[in-house]
Amino acid sequence: MNITMIGTGSAFAKKYDNNNALIEVNDFRLLVDCGITLPKALHQQGISFQELDGVLISHIHGDHVGGLEEYAFQMMFKYNRKPVLYIAESLVEPLWEQTLRGGLTQGPLECLEDFFEVRPIKPDIETELSPGLKVKLIQTKHIPNKPSYSIIFNGSFFYTADMRFDPELLQQLVDEGVSTIYHDCQLEAPGVVHATLDELLSLPDAIQQKTWLMHYGDAIDQHAGRTGSMRVVEQHVTYKLT
Repeated sequence: MNITMIGTGSAFAKKYDNNNALIEVNDFRLLVDCGITLPKALHQQGISFQELDGVLISHIHGDHVGGLEEYAFQMMFKYNRKPVLYIAESLVEPLWEQTLRGGLTQGPLECLEDFFEVRPIKPDIETELSPGLKVKLIQTKHIPNKPSYSIIFNGSFFYTADMRFDPELLQQLVDEGVSTIYHDCQLEAPGVVHATLDELLSLPDAIQQKTWLMHYGDAIDQHAGRTGSMRVVEQHVTYKLT
Protein backbone atom coordinates (compact mmCIF):
# COMPACT_ATOMS: atom_id res chain seq x y z
CA MET A 1 0.00 0.00 0.00
CA ASN A 2 1.30 3.43 -0.97
CA ILE A 3 0.17 6.76 0.45
CA THR A 4 0.74 10.22 -1.00
CA MET A 5 -0.43 13.24 0.91
CA ILE A 6 -2.02 15.62 -1.58
CA GLY A 7 -1.79 18.12 1.26
CA THR A 8 -0.52 18.07 4.83
CA GLY A 9 -1.79 21.38 6.20
CA SER A 10 -4.20 22.26 8.95
CA ALA A 11 -7.47 24.05 8.23
CA PHE A 12 -5.69 27.41 8.60
CA ALA A 13 -2.41 26.57 6.84
CA LYS A 14 -1.54 28.60 3.74
CA LYS A 15 1.81 27.10 2.73
CA TYR A 16 0.35 23.60 2.73
CA ASP A 17 -2.83 22.27 1.17
CA ASN A 18 -5.63 20.68 3.18
CA ASN A 19 -4.72 17.38 4.81
CA ASN A 20 -6.02 14.94 2.18
CA ALA A 21 -4.43 11.66 1.11
CA LEU A 22 -4.26 9.32 -1.86
CA ILE A 23 -4.08 5.61 -1.02
CA GLU A 24 -2.99 3.22 -3.77
CA VAL A 25 -3.24 -0.56 -3.60
CA ASN A 26 -2.62 -2.47 -6.81
CA ASP A 27 -4.60 -0.43 -9.37
CA PHE A 28 -7.12 0.95 -6.86
CA ARG A 29 -6.87 4.65 -5.98
CA LEU A 30 -8.73 5.93 -2.93
CA LEU A 31 -8.92 9.58 -1.97
CA VAL A 32 -9.12 10.13 1.78
CA ASP A 33 -11.11 13.32 2.34
CA CYS A 34 -11.71 16.03 -0.23
CA GLY A 35 -11.09 19.45 1.26
CA ILE A 36 -11.41 22.97 -0.08
CA THR A 37 -7.93 22.99 -1.65
CA LEU A 38 -8.08 19.40 -2.94
CA PRO A 39 -9.30 20.00 -6.54
CA LYS A 40 -6.46 22.40 -7.35
CA ALA A 41 -3.84 20.41 -5.40
CA LEU A 42 -4.84 17.19 -7.16
CA HIS A 43 -4.65 18.94 -10.54
CA GLN A 44 -1.17 20.21 -9.70
CA GLN A 45 -0.17 16.60 -9.05
CA GLY A 46 -1.33 15.70 -12.56
CA ILE A 47 -4.26 13.60 -11.35
CA SER A 48 -7.83 14.04 -12.56
CA PHE A 49 -10.97 13.09 -10.68
CA GLN A 50 -11.78 10.40 -13.24
CA GLU A 51 -8.61 8.52 -12.22
CA LEU A 52 -9.93 7.97 -8.70
CA ASP A 53 -11.86 4.87 -7.68
CA GLY A 54 -13.59 6.60 -4.81
CA VAL A 55 -13.34 8.93 -1.85
CA LEU A 56 -13.53 8.09 1.86
CA ILE A 57 -14.76 10.86 4.16
CA SER A 58 -13.72 11.11 7.82
CA HIS A 59 -15.96 13.99 8.96
CA ILE A 60 -17.72 17.02 7.53
CA HIS A 61 -15.45 20.00 8.21
CA GLY A 62 -14.65 22.11 5.16
CA ASP A 63 -10.96 21.14 4.95
CA HIS A 64 -12.15 17.54 4.61
CA VAL A 65 -15.27 17.88 2.42
CA GLY A 66 -15.12 21.35 0.85
CA GLY A 67 -14.02 19.97 -2.55
CA LEU A 68 -16.84 17.44 -2.89
CA GLU A 69 -19.11 19.81 -4.79
CA GLU A 70 -16.55 20.25 -7.58
CA TYR A 71 -15.79 16.51 -7.52
CA ALA A 72 -19.48 15.72 -8.05
CA PHE A 73 -20.00 18.32 -10.76
CA GLN A 74 -16.82 17.41 -12.66
CA MET A 75 -17.76 13.75 -12.65
CA MET A 76 -21.30 14.56 -13.78
CA PHE A 77 -20.61 17.09 -16.51
CA LYS A 78 -17.14 16.08 -17.75
CA TYR A 79 -17.10 12.33 -17.24
CA ASN A 80 -20.80 11.38 -17.12
CA ARG A 81 -20.64 9.12 -14.08
CA LYS A 82 -21.09 9.21 -10.34
CA PRO A 83 -18.05 9.03 -8.08
CA VAL A 84 -18.04 6.39 -5.34
CA LEU A 85 -18.42 7.83 -1.86
CA TYR A 86 -17.43 5.73 1.16
CA ILE A 87 -18.76 7.24 4.34
CA ALA A 88 -19.80 6.26 7.86
CA GLU A 89 -23.54 5.68 8.11
CA SER A 90 -23.94 8.48 10.66
CA LEU A 91 -22.41 11.05 8.29
CA VAL A 92 -24.61 10.44 5.24
CA GLU A 93 -27.48 12.70 6.27
CA PRO A 94 -25.43 15.57 7.75
CA LEU A 95 -23.08 15.62 4.75
CA TRP A 96 -26.06 16.30 2.51
CA GLU A 97 -28.32 18.37 4.74
CA GLN A 98 -25.64 20.47 6.44
CA THR A 99 -22.98 20.77 3.73
CA LEU A 100 -23.74 19.81 0.12
CA ARG A 101 -27.46 20.33 -0.37
CA GLY A 102 -27.34 24.08 -1.00
CA GLY A 103 -24.72 23.91 -3.74
CA LEU A 104 -25.58 20.67 -5.50
CA THR A 105 -29.40 20.68 -5.62
CA GLN A 106 -30.77 21.48 -9.09
CA GLY A 107 -34.03 20.48 -10.75
CA PRO A 108 -34.90 16.87 -9.99
CA LEU A 109 -31.46 16.23 -8.45
CA GLU A 110 -32.09 16.70 -4.75
CA CYS A 111 -30.34 14.00 -2.73
CA LEU A 112 -26.79 12.77 -2.14
CA GLU A 113 -27.43 9.60 -4.18
CA ASP A 114 -28.18 11.72 -7.27
CA PHE A 115 -24.53 12.82 -7.31
CA PHE A 116 -22.59 10.00 -5.67
CA GLU A 117 -22.67 6.24 -5.57
CA VAL A 118 -23.00 6.20 -1.81
CA ARG A 119 -21.53 3.21 0.02
CA PRO A 120 -22.20 3.58 3.75
CA ILE A 121 -19.76 1.90 6.11
CA LYS A 122 -20.57 0.51 9.54
CA PRO A 123 -18.01 1.70 12.10
CA ASP A 124 -15.92 -0.80 14.07
CA ILE A 125 -16.28 -3.44 11.36
CA GLU A 126 -13.46 -4.12 8.91
CA THR A 127 -14.73 -3.54 5.37
CA GLU A 128 -12.96 -4.52 2.16
CA LEU A 129 -13.04 -1.71 -0.40
CA SER A 130 -10.88 -3.53 -2.95
CA PRO A 131 -8.68 -6.65 -2.97
CA GLY A 132 -5.80 -5.82 -0.65
CA LEU A 133 -7.46 -2.81 0.93
CA LYS A 134 -9.53 -3.12 4.11
CA VAL A 135 -10.67 -0.25 6.31
CA LYS A 136 -12.14 0.03 9.76
CA LEU A 137 -13.69 3.30 10.87
CA ILE A 138 -13.48 4.09 14.55
CA GLN A 139 -15.12 7.13 16.10
CA THR A 140 -12.53 9.37 17.73
CA LYS A 141 -12.79 12.52 19.83
CA HIS A 142 -12.86 15.84 17.99
CA ILE A 143 -15.86 18.19 18.24
CA PRO A 144 -18.53 17.29 20.82
CA ASN A 145 -21.72 15.95 19.21
CA LYS A 146 -20.18 15.91 15.70
CA PRO A 147 -19.11 12.39 14.68
CA SER A 148 -15.56 12.09 13.38
CA TYR A 149 -13.95 8.85 12.28
CA SER A 150 -10.30 7.86 12.15
CA ILE A 151 -9.31 4.95 9.93
CA ILE A 152 -7.38 1.72 10.35
CA PHE A 153 -6.10 0.42 7.01
CA ASN A 154 -5.33 -3.29 6.68
CA GLY A 155 -5.09 -3.66 10.44
CA SER A 156 -1.67 -2.00 10.61
CA PHE A 157 -1.93 1.65 9.54
CA PHE A 158 -3.81 4.17 11.68
CA TYR A 159 -4.79 7.44 9.98
CA THR A 160 -6.36 9.97 12.29
CA ALA A 161 -9.12 12.30 11.36
CA ASP A 162 -8.93 15.51 13.38
CA MET A 163 -8.45 13.98 16.81
CA ARG A 164 -7.87 15.07 20.38
CA PHE A 165 -5.00 13.51 22.27
CA ASP A 166 -5.90 9.96 23.25
CA PRO A 167 -2.79 8.07 24.41
CA GLU A 168 -4.82 5.13 25.71
CA LEU A 169 -6.30 4.53 22.24
CA LEU A 170 -2.90 4.80 20.56
CA GLN A 171 -1.40 2.29 22.99
CA GLN A 172 -4.33 -0.07 22.45
CA LEU A 173 -3.95 0.09 18.67
CA VAL A 174 -0.21 -0.54 18.85
CA ASP A 175 -0.85 -3.52 21.13
CA GLU A 176 -3.32 -4.82 18.52
CA GLY A 177 -0.80 -4.64 15.67
CA VAL A 178 -0.77 -1.09 14.33
CA SER A 179 2.77 -0.38 13.13
CA THR A 180 2.36 3.07 11.53
CA ILE A 181 0.39 6.08 12.79
CA TYR A 182 -0.29 9.25 10.79
CA HIS A 183 -1.45 11.74 13.41
CA ASP A 184 -2.79 15.26 13.03
CA CYS A 185 -0.71 17.71 15.02
CA GLN A 186 -1.42 21.23 16.24
CA LEU A 187 1.86 22.99 16.82
CA GLU A 188 0.64 25.48 19.42
CA ALA A 189 -1.19 24.82 22.70
CA PRO A 190 -3.94 24.61 23.72
CA GLY A 191 -5.18 22.00 21.28
CA VAL A 192 -8.84 21.96 22.35
CA VAL A 193 -10.00 19.80 19.41
CA HIS A 194 -6.60 18.55 18.16
CA ALA A 195 -3.62 16.79 19.70
CA THR A 196 -0.77 19.25 20.22
CA LEU A 197 2.88 18.60 19.53
CA ASP A 198 3.68 18.84 23.24
CA GLU A 199 1.04 16.21 24.01
CA LEU A 200 2.33 13.87 21.32
CA LEU A 201 5.87 14.34 22.65
CA SER A 202 4.63 12.85 25.93
CA LEU A 203 3.97 9.50 24.24
CA PRO A 204 6.30 6.61 25.00
CA ASP A 205 9.24 6.52 22.60
CA ALA A 206 8.08 3.16 21.24
CA ILE A 207 4.87 4.82 20.01
CA GLN A 208 6.64 7.96 18.81
CA GLN A 209 8.83 5.83 16.56
CA LYS A 210 5.69 4.61 14.78
CA THR A 211 4.16 8.10 14.49
CA TRP A 212 4.29 10.55 11.60
CA LEU A 213 2.94 14.08 11.94
CA MET A 214 0.47 15.64 9.49
CA HIS A 215 -2.28 18.31 9.48
CA TYR A 216 0.22 20.84 10.81
CA GLY A 217 0.49 24.60 10.58
CA ASP A 218 2.77 26.75 8.47
CA ALA A 219 5.38 26.95 11.24
CA ILE A 220 6.30 23.27 11.00
CA ASP A 221 9.80 24.10 9.66
CA GLN A 222 10.56 25.93 12.92
CA HIS A 223 10.12 22.63 14.74
CA ALA A 224 12.74 20.70 12.76
CA GLY A 225 14.69 18.48 15.15
CA ARG A 226 12.15 19.11 17.91
CA THR A 227 9.61 16.37 17.24
CA GLY A 228 11.20 13.64 19.34
CA SER A 229 11.23 10.28 17.56
CA MET A 230 8.28 11.32 15.41
CA ARG A 231 8.77 12.15 11.75
CA VAL A 232 6.98 14.72 9.62
CA VAL A 233 4.95 13.64 6.60
CA GLU A 234 5.83 15.67 3.50
CA GLN A 235 3.14 16.51 1.00
CA HIS A 236 3.49 15.10 -2.53
CA VAL A 237 5.92 12.40 -1.34
CA THR A 238 4.84 8.79 -1.81
CA TYR A 239 5.46 6.47 1.14
CA LYS A 240 5.24 2.69 1.01
CA LEU A 241 3.39 1.09 3.91
CA THR A 242 3.73 -2.57 4.79
